Amino acid sequence: MLNDLLRFDVKDCSWCRAFTTGTPPAPRYHHSAVVYGSSMFVFGGYTGDIYSNSNLKNKNDLFEYKFATGQWTEWRIEGRLPVARSAHGATVYSDKLWIFAGYDGNARLNDMWTIGLQDRELTCWEEVAQSGEIPPSCCNFPVAVCRDKMFVFSGQSGAKITNNLFQFEFKDKMWTRIPTEHLLRGSPPPPQRRYGHTMVAFDRHLYVFGGAADNTLPNELHCYDVDFQTWEVVQPSSDSEVGGAEVPERASTSEEAPSLTSEERAGFKKSRDVFGLDFGSTSAKQPTQPASELPSGRLFHAAAVISDAMYIFGGTVDNNIRSGEMYRFQKLEEEAAPAPREASGAAVSGTRPPLLRVAIREAEARPFEVLMQFLYTDKIKYPRKGHVEDVLLIMDVYKLALSFQLCRLEQLCRQYIEASVDLQNVLVVCESAARLQLGQLKEHCLNFVVKESHFNQVIMMKEFERLSSPLIVEIVRRKQQPPPRTHSDQPVDIGTSLIQDMKAYLEGAGSEFCDITLLLDGHPRPAHKAILAARSSYFEAMFRSFMPEDGQVNISIGEMVPSRQAFQSMLRYIYYGEVNMPPEDSLYLFAAPYYYGFYNNRLQAYCKQNLEMNVTVQNVLQILEAADKTQALDMKRHCLHIIVHQFTKVSKLPTLRLLSQQLLLDIIDSLASHISDKQCAELGADI
Repeated sequence: MLNDLLRFDVKDCSWCRAFTTGTPPAPRYHHSAVVYGSSMFVFGGYTGDIYSNSNLKNKNDLFEYKFATGQWTEWRIEGRLPVARSAHGATVYSDKLWIFAGYDGNARLNDMWTIGLQDRELTCWEEVAQSGEIPPSCCNFPVAVCRDKMFVFSGQSGAKITNNLFQFEFKDKMWTRIPTEHLLRGSPPPPQRRYGHTMVAFDRHLYVFGGAADNTLPNELHCYDVDFQTWEVVQPSSDSEVGGAEVPERASTSEEAPSLTSEERAGFKKSRDVFGLDFGSTSAKQPTQPASELPSGRLFHAAAVISDAMYIFGGTVDNNIRSGEMYRFQKLEEEAAPAPREASGAAVSGTRPPLLRVAIREAEARPFEVLMQFLYTDKIKYPRKGHVEDVLLIMDVYKLALSFQLCRLEQLCRQYIEASVDLQNVLVVCESAARLQLGQLKEHCLNFVVKESHFNQVIMMKEFERLSSPLIVEIVRRKQQPPPRTHSDQPVDIGTSLIQDMKAYLEGAGSEFCDITLLLDGHPRPAHKAILAARSSYFEAMFRSFMPEDGQVNISIGEMVPSRQAFQSMLRYIYYGEVNMPPEDSLYLFAAPYYYGFYNNRLQAYCKQNLEMNVTVQNVLQILEAADKTQALDMKRHCLHIIVHQFTKVSKLPTLRLLSQQLLLDIIDSLASHISDKQCAELGADI
């Protein structure tokens, strides 16, 4: 364990020892180091007596190194501190240091802490209340910030180690797992699960390199496009920029490198210790450099972005050799959109169609956001009841609802406003209703004011003195001569619900906006890409990077083509969540949630229940096959139970001979477990 500080000059490709004053952090490893402003902050890590190998423990101390003065300073923080840890993730966002997960010496963690970095005298550690799909407890993983989100990829999670990519929304403190199971054949897969790797962000891309992946040390450079949610392996160009440097002391300069495949030999040149990689183009080229010029796979190395290049230093390579090599990965320019590529025989353009711009006049941002929330969810998030500024916000939303003819939103807004009007805000709401020409709300406020129990209190308020003259006159006249009450027999138009609108769209009301054709056994069915992608990760992946040129998608569930009736049931579920269907549709759609990657398991749960309640001797073998393919083990056990107790009838079904060998063995095993010797003898006699 070391605590020296070395500096590498990227222009001269030279190393030197950095100037330092003050007391540096104790020797340690698996700590984190991030840059904020003109300082570097080092947190945690594993330390102790490096000579006697005793008193080894994790730390939760925080040190600042100021580049301008070379001064090391330890921050002494009052209050709660994060659990001491090593092998954690750390990043800087919005003037704060964020610490996530790691290892505390006994167990892996997945908590998150943050601390402001602007003034150490006025700051303290805060534990972040995370929500959503929080990554499992893990260590030895990288984090990177891109598009105002923090990303975590893979890492050591015990038996749960995966190659999942998670994103964290700083604003909402919410995690989301970005699914990869839906990637279609021909679309590049994500990197293998791994630990000890690095990940850096540049523009809209994340770059993952190295690490230990299932007992191998891969050396491909993986790139993830945050906007298009696709992975690819970067194929570097053959042009390289090479420099030389002296390696730090104690670093190995071994020239050994593992043998590599021909696809991995693109674009590297090696001088004494420094490697250069120029990837101005991601198109594959065929240079013929020898394999020894390629960076070997490694883990526990370091990576950083400087200008438009990524630098990688050190790490542990094959045979536990510590490396002192430095690599540069040079991106000359960022593409506006991914280059077209071929998939399943069809060329696919990664560029997005031009967006239609619509100017929304006489609308402010906040009320329009509430309106959009309603359009997508059929609900609005009501603010605090009674607060004047919140009531006025909903009044602006109400005005927009009238303009866009959203009857249901009108009703929601009116209900909230009328329930929120009280003595403290009635005059402000009344004047705003008059200004916005909201007649019904104005009437409600006037009737509230002239009530016997309200009138004297209202006219004594200072706000009453500031009312416009026409409104004061209207209040006085209404008090003197209330208008006659009128009763209308006309039913109130409460508008249509989101389910009703989506049902109408599926049944033909939205046909002119269809932009995709689904083919079921050659029969076309127009549909809407936005709706399919919002409900299914399969379609989302296809439309992002794998869209057929002719805009036609063949529908199947694995190798099975569902019936037309089952297909309509699936579309009803996709468009508006309906799950009611006959048992035969459930049989076709039992595997659909797995194949199409629906974002909730409601259809799967319904199909399972529907089949369990309606399974018969005639369809039990088909349901058994479907349950086995989708690994629905409880459903499979239910089918085997019926087969065992109705075996005399099931054995005469012709489909029994079409089952796989493994399923036949499962049936035999169930028979052996449930049938007595006497029943076996009787069964043998029958046969």
